Order: sequence, then structure tokens, then C-alpha cells
Amino acid sequence: MYKPVAVSTKRILISNDDGINAPGIAILERIAHALSDDVWVIAPEEEQSGAGHSLTLTKPLRIRKLEEKRWAVAGTPTDCIMLAVNKIMADHLPTLILSGINRGGNLAEDVTYSGTVSVAMEGTLVGIPSIALSQCIRPNERTKWATAEQYATDVIKSLLSAGWPKDVLMNINFPAFSPGEIKGVKVTEQGRREMVGVGIEERIDPRGFKYYWLGLGRDVGTPGQQTDVKSVREKWISVTPIKMDMTDHSARDQLLPFIDKSF
Repeated sequence: MYKPVAVSTKRILISNDDGINAPGIAILERIAHALSDDVWVIAPEEEQSGAGHSLTLTKPLRIRKLEEKRWAVAGTPTDCIMLAVNKIMADHLPTLILSGINRGGNLAEDVTYSGTVSVAMEGTLVGIPSIALSQCIRPNERTKWATAEQYATDVIKSLLSAGWPKDVLMNINFPAFSPGEIKGVKVTEQGRREMVGVGIEERIDPRGFKYYWLGLGRDVGTPGQQTDVKSVREKWISVTPIKMDMTDHSARDQLLPFIDKSF
């Protein structure tokens, strides 16, 4: 049963995976200040794109206080949220976490790699309503930041009015089109693209050693009727609820007669 909980903007925490100096986080700060007088920024010192939901467990974590409510973390996006709720903001936790605005969409299987979405995952796991925001891009074109900046506040406010279940995060993607081209907003499902191979480029460093650049080769294929991929392609803002419980309950029910037994 869908059981939405009320979401407060009394204290907002912002993070991302593009780094604390990324243009998208500056836009998100302006959006957050339109929603709350108490906005904190705790974000990676450097870009952490593709970090996923990783933690730093094998080396020390260092933090820098840049301003009263602004901190840089030499770690992953998930590290930032852990430090926020267990150390930096432990005495007065945020009531809402906003992640992004990422340069590049986080659609379909991207959510499994994305540090931007992982910020919202970690926030949801610790019981704080969380929203990930991404601005889609197209090759050889400038990022349409104005699209996210123009529409994000209204989309967030609509979500806040509706509320959502405590084990769900919201993933918003803005199409790679100018503001005037956007048709509207759709609630979508997570799509699935065909993975057509991984592009690995081999190079030689100045000392003669090999190194590699990794790139994902993808084909959009034919997206379903209500997917995030299809919606942004057709100039609709995509809002996808993502549930933290990844159990396939139908498959579990089918397995019970074959697997469950006592020894």
C-alpha cells in the first residue's frame, strides 16, 4: 500500500558526485534557498562520478570546513552523507536531502553507477527523504542548465506536496533541451538500455607504462511506454520513484516450494 510521509524543508542538505565546485551544485543551492532558510552543503572535494554507493574503508577521510554550513569531503558521495548524519550535522539532522544537479542524466541502469543517486540512497537508508536531480546532456552541445534551474523548484514543490513512502527515493531527470522546448513532467518507471560493449582505450604514459580510459558503450534501443529514457528523449521531465527494497517478490514466491526446507 502506498503510504506517503510528510516531507519538511526546515533543514536541507545538498550533496553531489560532480564535486563541491561543480556548476550544478551552485544551481541546486539557489533552488534550495528558495525552499528553506537553513541550507547545508557537504559534498566531495573532487569529482566522484561513477562512484556508485561506495564507501571509503581503507584510508582516512578528511574534511574541510569552507564556510559555516559548507564542507568538502575527500571521499565518495556516500561518505559525505555518512559524515553529515553521524558527525557534522549529528545534533540537528537535515529534514530533506537534495543531490545534484548532476551534469548528465541518471537514467535506466545509470542509477546503479551514479554517485548522485547514491546520495539519495544513503539518505533514504537513514530515514531522510531524498531527491536526486540530473540534467541530461547531448554530445557536442552545451549543458542546458537553464532547464533544470527553471523547472526544478516547481517539481520539487509538487513532490513535497504529495509526499512519498519512507523507503523510496525520487530520481528527477531534466531533458537535454532548452526550457521553452520542455513539454511537462511525467512520473516514469526505470528504463533499461541495451549494453553493447565497453569501450576501453589503451594509452601509454610518459614513462612508457600502459593505462586505460573506460567508457560504456550503450544503445538506447526501444524504451518502454513510461520509462525515464523515453520521456526525456521526448522532452518530458522524468520523475522516477526508486524503492530501496530490491527483492523480486514474485520470484521469491515462485522459489519458496523448491528452496525452503529444514535440515
